[in-house]
Amino acid sequence: MDEGRARQVLAAAGFGPAAGGAAGELLSLGENAVFGVGALVVKVGREADLLERAGRELAVALWLEEAGIPAVRAAEPEPRLVDGHPVTVWHRLPGAVRPAGPEDLAVLLRRIHALPAPPFDLPARDLLGGVERWLRLAGDAVDPADAAYLRARRDGYAAQVAALTPHLTPGPIHGDALPRNVHVGPDGPVLMDLETVSTDLREHDLVVMALARDRYGLPAAAYGAFAAAYGWDVRDWEGCAVLRGARETASCAWVAQHAPTRAQALAEFRRRVASLRDGNTETRWYAF
Repeated sequence: MDEGRARQVLAAAGFGPAAGGAAGELLSLGENAVFGVGALVVKVGREADLLERAGRELAVALWLEEAGIPAVRAAEPEPRLVDGHPVTVWHRLPGAVRPAGPEDLAVLLRRIHALPAPPFDLPARDLLGGVERWLRLAGDAVDPADAAYLRARRDGYAAQVAALTPHLTPGPIHGDALPRNVHVGPDGPVLMDLETVSTDLREHDLVVMALARDRYGLPAAAYGAFAAAYGWDVRDWEGCAVLRGARETASCAWVAQHAPTRAQALAEFRRRVASLRDGNTETRWYAF
């Protein structure tokens, strides 16, 4: 799904020029196309199979609101299915007063990790479950040998992750815990992008930042501030390397879905696969 297709869906949902609405400001184009439309944010999902996840994200938003956790708030209680794409509508946050930092994320994670299970079922964090879908969306744009390599790597890590012994008590997690998913407005940090909220090893949320330190250029001091604010460094856990390897596999495949339409994504995919094949754990990756 490129921006043009996402805008067609936006219009069909009543939020575009064709329906007499505003043009919509593209805020991000990743797993979803996210548009700002006046006081609202509209998320357009890639395919109909993601409708159930969209509904769960809205349920999570309400649960967090009732628990007093600062997070994005839904403007509509249920997702729509528009031209084969799930669409969710949210209240737009006020402007940021500063960029979110690792400490902001750590404080929010501590609060999420202190919550009991919600009154509805949350799935396990299926970290590797999207690999097949992302490779399918990549199609012929990626080398079949690279796709086969990632599938084999996925299968190997899936077994290892299932055998891990956690250090922390499992429970609700965010699932994609990065500062980019925190917005610092006038009332403080707010958690965004709730579609991967799950119930699983709490270490999932902490390995993300460890990988950011090793792969994405997060300064060591910033990572240290994150670990200090959370109260524990996941790198001290013997399962860290396994969970990190699984996330690297997923992150590599995630980029592949953009390869058919974005040359930069194809180049980044190739860089990531090459570093995994070489066993180089420090090759710089670039956020996409």
